[in-house]
Amino acid sequence: MKHQFISVLAVDILDGFSLRVHFDNGTVREINLEPILYGELYEPLRNHDFFRQVTVDEEVGTIVWPNGADFDPDLLYA
Repeated sequence: MKHQFISVLAVDILDGFSLRVHFDNGTVREINLEPILYGELYEPLRNHDFFRQVTVDEEVGTIVWPNGADFDPDLLYA
C-alpha cells in the first residue's frame, strides 16, 4: 500500500481551541485541539492569545507556533 503524504496549506482560527485546517488534497477539517494541549510543549497553547499565533510552516507542511509546537499533518488529517 502506497502512503500518500498530506500537507497543510492553510489554517483558519475558529472559536476556543479549534482550527479549520486546509490540506493539499482539497480536504478541509475543523479540529478542536483542546483535549490534547498538555505537556511542556503544548501547555502554552492553552493561552488563547498564544494559540491564535498559529501559522503554517510551508517547509514542513503543518501548523506551528512560536515556541516550536507543531502537529504531524497525518494526525491532523485523521
